[in-house]
Amino acid sequence: MFNKKTHMSLVASALAGSFALAGSAAATDLKDLHQANNQIQRAAVQSQEKINTIYEQAQELLGEYRVVVDQTDNLKVYNDFLATLVADQQRQINSVQRQIDGLERTNQGTVPLMFRMIDSLEQFIKADIPLRTERRLERIERLRELMARSDVQRSEQFRQILEAYEIEMGYGSELAAFQGTLTTGGSEITVDYVHLGRLSLMAIALDGSAGWVFNKSTGEWVSLDASYLPSVGNFIKMARREATLEMDRVPLFAAE
Repeated sequence: MFNKKTHMSLVASALAGSFALAGSAAATDLKDLHQANNQIQRAAVQSQEKINTIYEQAQELLGEYRVVVDQTDNLKVYNDFLATLVADQQRQINSVQRQIDGLERTNQGTVPLMFRMIDSLEQFIKADIPLRTERRLERIERLRELMARSDVQRSEQFRQILEAYEIEMGYGSELAAFQGTLTTGGSEITVDYVHLGRLSLMAIALDGSAGWVFNKSTGEWVSLDASYLPSVGNFIKMARREATLEMDRVPLFAAE
């Protein structure tokens, strides 16, 4: 039988064991608590990192949005500007088209006029004194060829016709000499021609032995009296700048 002391010892041992077990359990709970706390902290850090990342992405998206908004505003301003340019260009196109239409109507009246001018100039040359006639008729032929070319602008065609008229006008006011051939008495001889505008067209043999003047009334060459030969020679020298200009005798035919 247990005595009282033994009983007390057993109770003490039991209490000691209970405290030991309780201490061991408390240590295990504390360790688990630390681990749980660490996990919570790591989770908190990871969550904060995610939040930071999301925030940065949100800021980037906000910045991109603002850029897009600015670009949209700029594009709207630019589009309005382009619309203004397009409208102005369309007005210019319409204006040019109206000018083209008007030019076409003008051409319908101008082209026949230009052909009439060429025909009139040809008739005038053929009726005029035989002054470089071949060269002048060649100019008329070139004008007709020019009118048939599609690569030459109408203004250039008209300019050259006017230029031909100016050349013809120049023949009427110049003193000029040139060499050529004259058919007389059934034969051709080389002569020096000289003309005082369209007032008088004369010719003299190269040796100065004979001279002629063109009779506009009959359309024929008439022999000159020997007294005129020195005057014709002087006019040739004046035309060639070999003598100073001065008055001299000119064979003329009275108008009928």
